Amino acid sequence: MIKILANDGISNSGIEKLEKNGFIVNTNKISQENLAEEINSENYEVILVRSATQIRKDIIDKCPNLKIIGRGGVGMDNIDVKYAQENNIHVINTPAASSSSVAELVFAHLFGMVRYLYESNRQMPMEGDTSFKKLKKSYSGGRELNGKSLGIIGFGRIGQEVAKIGIGLGMKILAHDKFIKEENITLRFFNGEKKTFTIETSKLNYVLKNSDFITLHIPKIDNKALIGAEEIGLMKTGAGVINTSRGGNIDETALMFALDKKKLAYAGLDVFDNEPTPSIHLLMHNAISMTPHIGAATLEAQDRIGIELADQIILFYKK
Repeated sequence: MIKILANDGISNSGIEKLEKNGFIVNTNKISQENLAEEINSENYEVILVRSATQIRKDIIDKCPNLKIIGRGGVGMDNIDVKYAQENNIHVINTPAASSSSVAELVFAHLFGMVRYLYESNRQMPMEGDTSFKKLKKSYSGGRELNGKSLGIIGFGRIGQEVAKIGIGLGMKILAHDKFIKEENITLRFFNGEKKTFTIETSKLNYVLKNSDFITLHIPKIDNKALIGAEEIGLMKTGAGVINTSRGGNIDETALMFALDKKKLAYAGLDVFDNEPTPSIHLLMHNAISMTPHIGAATLEAQDRIGIELADQIILFYKK
């Protein structure tokens, strides 16, 4: 029987589907330093990871029996994909499964930012009983999202899901993508009706200059921040920025400086440089809404990810 190591976990629905098709699935977490030895000693042919486990050249070289490396999610920057493929290892991921979950987290941050929930939730337990009126005054300058411009950088699956929610809220959608010139965004409503909007993408500088909020949905490229001091300088004073894509896509030092100088009003971050040990200065900043890389971490998304991985593994072995 073929053995699978789901080192960063897999949903019960994924496990059930695999086991019904004759696979053995182990979800025990193996440390990075012991990973190759465990794969070889237990003769795993498939390893499934999320963002925590690294599958680099050293693991690939030490584990000649590996047939599949699977990533539960979209980005595969923790896997040496090309090298694995050159060594006849099939690499899979689940690009569509978590799009809605990430998009909803973008708006969780957005709603929290414009109403200062990130700061209010810190201060109310400490001062709510003694300084209620003071706090009320401090957080009474909120903004509505309706009518504002939302700049989406990266207009793939997730960016398009973000656009759907933004359109539903009455926001103007601006988008930038190196490869997509135009996309039809279809909203499907509870009563079966639907409406399609055509979004044409624009140059990056145009999106930066004309958006009230910027949200990033691109992979990490060449270890260079897409949003640095120069790009922040182009943005509207008082704008907000959200990163649920990859840590390092925003220059964190430039971001904190811009927040301190009131160039930007707030930021929402789900990903960070140096995960899992982000900068303490960033973590303590009072104008940043933060979550610990949970974009795809909904029960619904994890179910979809598990089933999609299972389907691809089953198909591979049926060929």
